Amino acid sequence: MKIVCISGSPRKNGNSAVLLQELNSIADNAKANIQSFNVNSMTYKGCQACMSCKGKTEECVISDDFEKVLKAISECDLLVLASPVYFADVTAQMKAIIDRMYSFLVPNFMQQEKPSRLEAGKSLIFILTQGQPDEKMFADIYPKYEMFLKIMGFTDTHLIRACGVLEAGAVKQREDILENVRTVAKSIIQ
Repeated sequence: MKIVCISGSPRKNGNSAVLLQELNSIADNAKANIQSFNVNSMTYKGCQACMSCKGKTEECVISDDFEKVLKAISECDLLVLASPVYFADVTAQMKAIIDRMYSFLVPNFMQQEKPSRLEAGKSLIFILTQGQPDEKMFADIYPKYEMFLKIMGFTDTHLIRACGVLEAGAVKQREDILENVRTVAKSIIQ
C-alpha cells in the first residue's frame, strides 16, 4: 500500500504531527510504503488560476516543491491530510496543497462522468486538531473539502477530529483520540 501523509502545520511537534506519527507507526508495522511531506518546510506557490491544467496540459504547470507532492498523491492508495484549525479553517499551508490538487480535475469536471484524472477508489484520512473543545465549532470544515476530494477519486473518506487540544502535544493525553486514529488506520492499512 502506498500512503502519502501531508502535514499542514507549522509546528513539527504539534498535535496533528502526533496523530500522523501514530498513524505512521501502524503503517510501518504493516510494511506500507509511506511518503511524508511537511508543507511548511517547502517552497511553493498557491494555485495561480492559469487554467493550464484544463487545456494546455493535464497537470499543474507550476514548477516548485509541490510537483513531487502532486505526483505522490496521484500514485497513492491512501492520502492523509493533517492540519490544525486556524481561524475556523485548515492552515494556509494545507489550503495551498488542496488548491493545487485542482489540477487533478478534468476540464468542465462538474459535467463529466469521470471528473478526475485520478483513479477512483482511493482512501483519505482527514485529520483536524483544534484548541476549541466544542465539537460543534468548526464542524463545517471537513464537509466542504470532502465533496471535492470525493470528486477527485477519494471515495473512502474518514475524518479524525481532536477537539480541545490547544497546547502542543496535548493530544498525547487523549487516549480516545489516539484509539480513533489506530482504529481508522487499521481498517484501511493492510
